[in-house]
Amino acid sequence: MNSTLKTTILFAGIFLLISISSFSQSPDYYGSEPTGSLYEFAPRVLVDAPTAGTLQRGCFDIVMRVYNNGGILTGANIGLSNSLMLGMSYGAEGIISDRAASHNPRIEFQVKLKIISEEYLLPAVTIGFNSQGYGAYLYDRKRYTFKSKGFYGVISRSFYVGSIGVGGHVGINYSLENEKDHDKEPSFYFGIDARFAHDIGFVAEYDMALNDDRANAEYAKGRGYLNMGLKWLYKENLELEVILHDLLVNRREGATTFGRELRFTYIEFF
Repeated sequence: MNSTLKTTILFAGIFLLISISSFSQSPDYYGSEPTGSLYEFAPRVLVDAPTAGTLQRGCFDIVMRVYNNGGILTGANIGLSNSLMLGMSYGAEGIISDRAASHNPRIEFQVKLKIISEEYLLPAVTIGFNSQGYGAYLYDRKRYTFKSKGFYGVISRSFYVGSIGVGGHVGINYSLENEKDHDKEPSFYFGIDARFAHDIGFVAEYDMALNDDRANAEYAKGRGYLNMGLKWLYKENLELEVILHDLLVNRREGATTFGRELRFTYIEFF
């Protein structure tokens, strides 16, 4: 996918979000204070991409993600205020396997600050940092299979399509995982989340991966990363999700099809 097409897709996403903000009847999803059910919380992340959603004060979540080659990534986040969220995570490949596990080199951290809450005609705006990448850690390249977002800013806007609640998201990020491939460009992403019923949801995102498309790096194909997920709210505080990762098969090495993953999210108040 050439840079012109990527730029066109990006601006189409931004235009859509601005258009939505001007006419939609918003449920203020990214400005409300949930009362306890996981379904009432705006998603804090789509698949890999952060949204403007944060946890409320006195709330925490525990997330476990099962990925390719027997990998498991676990993390926990806590809302220090209605706008500030902190988190940490750690994982390893080969946990569910008959071979030795390959552990990530360190615990990763994230901090997220909502600087504007969503109102009737105003989208939510959040800035943050997340050092957690996804997939196996590649020690020879000093990066995760899918780079961490690093520093980022994101705009989120909720609206209704009929009776379906939908969120639109546009973000920019700068990853610090560029030591080996020297691909230091910022990247852009956008996506949606939808809530079809009380217990079913859907997420999709496209990362342009401008920081992972150098031809001489011989790693990615320049198509960007397209990811999707289907959620099931099993209980009010427990969510199960099936993820389809890298649907465009952007990686050059070690992948012949897209990844299939599972994610479990538990949320609770103190």
